[in-house]
Amino acid sequence: MRYRFDNTLARSTGRLVGWLAVTCLGIVVPASALLVWTDPSSPRSLSGRLTAVWRVSAETLRLGAVTGAPLRMLLSVLLGLMALLYVSTLIGVITTGLTDRLTELRRGRSTVVETAHSVVLGWSEQVFTVVGELVAARADQRWSAVVVLADRDKTEMEEALATVLGPTGTTRLICRSGSTADPDALGLVSPGSAHAVLVLPGTEAAGDAETVRTLLALRAVLGEHAGPPVVACVRDERYRTAARLAAGPRGIVLESDRTTAGLIAHCTLHPGLTPVLRELLDFAGDEFYLAAAPELVGRRFGDVLLDCATAAVAGLVRADGTPLLSPPPETVVAPGDRLVVVAPHEDSARWEDGRDLVEPSALAGHGAGPVEPSRFLLLGWNRRAPHLVDRLRRCARPDSVLHVVTDPTEQAPPTPPPPTPPLPEPRREAPLVDGLNVTCAAADPTDPSSLRGLDPGSYDRIIVLGPDTGDDADRPDHRTLVVLLVLRSLAQETGRTVPVIAELADERNQMLAPLGPGSEAVVGGRLTGLLMAQVSQNGHLAGVFEELFAAGGSALRLRPASHYVRADRPASFATVVAAARDRSECAIGYRSHDTAAAPAGHGVRLNPAKAGRRVWRHTDEIVVVVRDGAAEGGTGEAGGTEGNQVARVDAS
Repeated sequence: MRYRFDNTLARSTGRLVGWLAVTCLGIVVPASALLVWTDPSSPRSLSGRLTAVWRVSAETLRLGAVTGAPLRMLLSVLLGLMALLYVSTLIGVITTGLTDRLTELRRGRSTVVETAHSVVLGWSEQVFTVVGELVAARADQRWSAVVVLADRDKTEMEEALATVLGPTGTTRLICRSGSTADPDALGLVSPGSAHAVLVLPGTEAAGDAETVRTLLALRAVLGEHAGPPVVACVRDERYRTAARLAAGPRGIVLESDRTTAGLIAHCTLHPGLTPVLRELLDFAGDEFYLAAAPELVGRRFGDVLLDCATAAVAGLVRADGTPLLSPPPETVVAPGDRLVVVAPHEDSARWEDGRDLVEPSALAGHGAGPVEPSRFLLLGWNRRAPHLVDRLRRCARPDSVLHVVTDPTEQAPPTPPPPTPPLPEPRREAPLVDGLNVTCAAADPTDPSSLRGLDPGSYDRIIVLGPDTGDDADRPDHRTLVVLLVLRSLAQETGRTVPVIAELADERNQMLAPLGPGSEAVVGGRLTGLLMAQVSQNGHLAGVFEELFAAGGSALRLRPASHYVRADRPASFATVVAAARDRSECAIGYRSHDTAAAPAGHGVRLNPAKAGRRVWRHTDEIVVVVRDGAAEGGTGEAGGTEGNQVARVDAS
C-alpha cells in the first residue's frame, strides 16, 4: 500500500493536490461535526446541524461561511478558493524571490560597490599569504576592502580565510564566486575602481594558460580604461611573454618557479638569508620604499648613506626607472632620482648629518679570507630544478661540485647538463662559473641504504626538492619529510650533521620537518605571494626586486660583523654603515645569534638606529646589499651555522 501511495504522489502535481484535499476534508469535516454535535447550543434539527458543520468547516478552510441556497454556497466556495489561490501564489512569489536573492548572495553573485579596494583573482596556496599581507598593508586605513574572486563556493572561501587569517580589523574580506576568465564574473568585483588587481597562479597543469585567459578577460572588462595596476604570476616561463602582453602597459608578471629556485639557491650559497627576506617582504616591520629627497641632489651616494637617521639606504632609482642597488659610493644623486630605503613607513625618512656617529677606532682592520670550493648534493628533480642548477652554476665558487641524484621514476636531468639551460628573456645573466662540476646519478632518496651509499656527510650542503604539486596534490610533502628523516638518521649514525635546504609545498609541514642545525625549510609559493603583495602596493619596487633576485645583479648577503667592526666591543651602527660603504656595500641591518636577545633561528633587525650602540660578537652578521652577486662569497657563510640555529621560516 505504501509503495502504491508513493507512486501515486509521484505521478503528477494534480494527484498530490487531490490527496492533500482529501486528507484535509477527512480531518476537518469529522472534527467540525464533533464540535457541532457536542455543542449544547447547536440546532436540534439534522439540517441545522449539517449547516453548522458546513459553516465551521468553511471557516477553518477559509472558503467562506455563506449558507442558504446551494448556488450561494458554491459561489462562496469559488470565491474562497480564488482568494486562497491568490494569497498562496503571492506568498510563493515573494518566497521564491527572497530565496533566489539569498541564494545569489550566498553564492557570491552580487556586484561589489567598493572603491580603491584590492582584487585577488584565483585560489591557490598563495591566497592566504597575499590576502594577509594586503590586510596588513592597509591596516592604517580606516575603511578598506580585499575582494577575492574564485571558482569556489563563497561560504567555503570565507570560512577558510577567516580560519587562517583571523580578525582583519577595519579591512573587510569580500568573496565572490565565479570563473576568473568570465568577463561577467569579473564585473562583479568592479576591477575598474580597484586600487590593484592580483592574479594568482593556477594549481593545475593548465594554470598558466588560465592566467593568460584571466588577463585577457580583465582587459575586456576594463576596455579603453587604463585600469588599476595588475600583478600576475605564472609558473612556467614560456607563458610569461603572453601574460605580459595580456596584462597591458600597467601589468607586472612574476615567475614563481624561477623565484623559488632563486631563493633555494640563495639559501644554499648564503645560509640565513631566509628570515632576512621574510622581514623585507612582509608588511610587518621595515620594508623597501622609494623616498624622494630633492635636497640631496648633487651629493655623492656614499655621503647619503649616513644622512638618513630613520631609514637604511640601499640604493637609488634613476628618473627613468632604472634601479641601482648599492651603487659605487662616488655615484652622484641626479634630479628626479629616488632613494631605495628600508623603513617602517613610506614617509618616515628623515635626513640629517650622521657623520659624527662614526667611531673610527672601532673599524675592523681586516676583511674576508680565502674561500674554498663547495660540495652540494641535490636530491630530487622537478620543474624548478633546471633554474636552480643554472643559478648554482652562475653563482657558486669556482671548482665547486654539484651532484644531482634523482629517483629512477622521476624526470631525470639531461646528462651531461647543457652549458646554459634555455631561460628566455633574461634581464641580466651572470657569466658562467668555470669549473663547476655537475654530475648525475639515479637512486631512491627514501631508501636508507641508497642514501648511505651517497655519503651525504661528505657534502657542505644538501638540497631536497619536493615533487611538483600536480604529481601528488593531496600529499605534496610526504616524500620530502621521509627523505629528511632518513638524512637525520644517517647524521646520527656518522655523527656529522650537514645543513639541509628542504623545499616544502605546504607551510603547515614546516614544524614537522626534522631539520638540524643550520638547515632551512623553503615553502614554495609563499615568497611569490609576498612579492605580489609588495609590488601591488608599490609598483615602482618591481624593478628593485627584479634586480635583487636576478643572477649577477645586486644581492643580499650576510657578512660576519667582525669584517666591519672590532669584535667584543661596543660600536654604533653608523660605524658599520661607514665600514660597509668603504667596501662598496650598503648595510641595512644585522642578525644576532644570541638566543637570549632574539627568538631561536631569527634575530634579524633591519634598519636599526644609526646612533644605537651594541657589543658586536663573532657570531653576529651584517645584512648588506652588494653590487656584484655573481660569485658566491666566502664570508657569507661564516655565521650561518655558528649560531647553531634551525631556521623554520616561511619567507618562500
